[in-house]
Amino acid sequence: YLITTTVHRRQAFLQGDAAAQVVLSSLQWLEAEKRMDLSAAVIMPDHVHFVLSLRTSSLAQLVHSFKSFTANKIYGLLSRRGQFWQEQYHDHAISKDEVLKDVVLYLLNNPVRAGLVKDFHDWPFWYCRWKV
Repeated sequence: YLITTTVHRRQAFLQGDAAAQVVLSSLQWLEAEKRMDLSAAVIMPDHVHFVLSLRTSSLAQLVHSFKSFTANKIYGLLSRRGQFWQEQYHDHAISKDEVLKDVVLYLLNNPVRAGLVKDFHDWPFWYCRWKV
């Protein structure tokens, strides 16, 4: 699956190192707990994209756990309260016709398309299981 979830009102709460690290370490924890296999992730200032394969949880349960934990942790860092993530998220089941590598490269190039960097390698908040 390709998952996209956005910060409430598209506020740029994920632009700092600490918040981005919470998101990335939370995804890696879910993988370590064998709830999913994480292929790639990119943390943008106001949203997150990640590619995963489910292992045990339902997709809804996994995303709910991720959003709940990261919201509490990041708002704790920011000394804020209230809704952090938009309630909905977008999921795209990667079909047999799609090549996982192409989906991952599209995801990783999000900061380039947003005009934040010229090469995604220069963006500090990304992860990929494979060398790219």
